[in-house]
Amino acid sequence: MVNLAIFDYGAGNIFSLKNSLEKTGATVDVITNFDKPNVYSGLLLPGVGNFDPAVKSIRQYSKTDFKDFVKDNTPVLGICLGLEMFFEKSEEGHEKGLSVIDGEVIILPPSMKVPHMGWNNLEIKKSGKILEGVKDGSWVYFVHSYRVKPVDDDIITAESDYGIKVPAVIEQNNFFGTQFHPEKSGKVGKIMIENFLAVCKK
Repeated sequence: MVNLAIFDYGAGNIFSLKNSLEKTGATVDVITNFDKPNVYSGLLLPGVGNFDPAVKSIRQYSKTDFKDFVKDNTPVLGICLGLEMFFEKSEEGHEKGLSVIDGEVIILPPSMKVPHMGWNNLEIKKSGKILEGVKDGSWVYFVHSYRVKPVDDDIITAESDYGIKVPAVIEQNNFFGTQFHPEKSGKVGKIMIENFLAVCKK
């Protein structure tokens, strides 16, 4: 059995994510701080909310630092906003990010309708643990206004093309991120969630 935690920023409904995880056989706790012992096989930072309030909710309500909680052995899946929080800063706000990945988050270009909402296909650049079994060109569901800009492009395992290349999946050490919402992406998203659970079992 895989025991997972979802961090709740207090910003919205995380039921669909919790439900998706439980359907794959995981047990799921919703947590609001990192002060209890880390007994979890994996942690998820969901894609609901805005950058500054979400980062503040992690820092204000936890005596334990995020990096100390996850160390280098707890797999973490960041979805949309959760992915963006991995980085050092975001144009959405003024707070410092979690800084577990070097780089920043920038707004989508003015040529695009913001927020970008809808299905887009993935261009797989390289193999990755959560992309195992996902075919190049698979469609996934996005809702976002910002995109990540890592210092090291090598951590990008898949992109999506909106006329510009948008990083869609990243992997660095025990940190995994999707700019889209796997819990809303049908069978393809289910494969990725199952892949993340497989990482958590190891």
